[in-house]
Amino acid sequence: MDKADGIYFQNMTGRQVEERLKKNDIILIPVGSTENHGRGQCFGEDTFIVTRIAETVARECGCTVSQPIWFGSHPWCQMGQPGTIIVPDEIFVGYLVSVIAGYWNAGFRKQILLNGHGQEYVIPVAIQGFAKRYQVPAIICMVNWPTVAAQELKDKDHGGLFETPFRHADEVEASISLALFPEMNEPEHMEDSEPFGFMPEGHVDKGGDIYQYPIPGHAQVGMGGLEVKIYPQGVIGKPTLADAKKAEVAIDKIIDYLIKLHNDILERFPPGKLPEIDLVTERDRELVEALLKGPRNGGKSLYSLGLPV
Repeated sequence: MDKADGIYFQNMTGRQVEERLKKNDIILIPVGSTENHGRGQCFGEDTFIVTRIAETVARECGCTVSQPIWFGSHPWCQMGQPGTIIVPDEIFVGYLVSVIAGYWNAGFRKQILLNGHGQEYVIPVAIQGFAKRYQVPAIICMVNWPTVAAQELKDKDHGGLFETPFRHADEVEASISLALFPEMNEPEHMEDSEPFGFMPEGHVDKGGDIYQYPIPGHAQVGMGGLEVKIYPQGVIGKPTLADAKKAEVAIDKIIDYLIKLHNDILERFPPGKLPEIDLVTERDRELVEALLKGPRNGGKSLYSLGLPV
């Protein structure tokens, strides 16, 4: 992440960003976490998955990548695991709104937040919070990578490639990690656990909500236990079955989709173009045009409207 290779915003000079925005004004924002993934996988696994994917897309498309969000929101069941750093939801949402606003003010009005952790229930709150607070033209969306490759991530009993259903730090996630950053894994130290819940199968969805059961995994409390009590290993499943080759099809599908999304956005809205002001905001056109110009071009900064709350 410290290479000056034209990928990460934080590694660029002001001149480089100015030139980049003329050609491509999309930024990918990896949103990860720091959490326990057992004795054989790194604490930053969720973050490295989305940064490696984002880097690949940027090299292909010429877009920019933000240095990642390292600490995330966590559901109740993950409280207490050593090494899992939990940011309260309201702070996490406010932080993301501020990041979105900062990049908008820097000229990146097209943003793809790439979620790498089980916080897909809270990131949209930040996106909506930005839109409600500032009411300016923008294209901002979240992509949850398990959703993109849902079929490819399923177990063999459901038409997928894996022996076991997708959970957390398990066969699926460890396979993806071995494919994207093998140097940060120690397969010889991976430990298995036996997943279970308090309800019969078919009610609560599993990792990534890829099975589309009626209740998303994070839309309940009490239908399973605290992971620190039930899975002290920090693992839900069998990472010892991991194999990088099992993950290749899913990773390719995720990257291909992000490239398509990127290209479709730029085709519809070339650099510097956004949805028509009158169709996406009720703010006065004169004010919005000043915000779009920015302070260096005779306009105003986004922060003239005040900081996010």
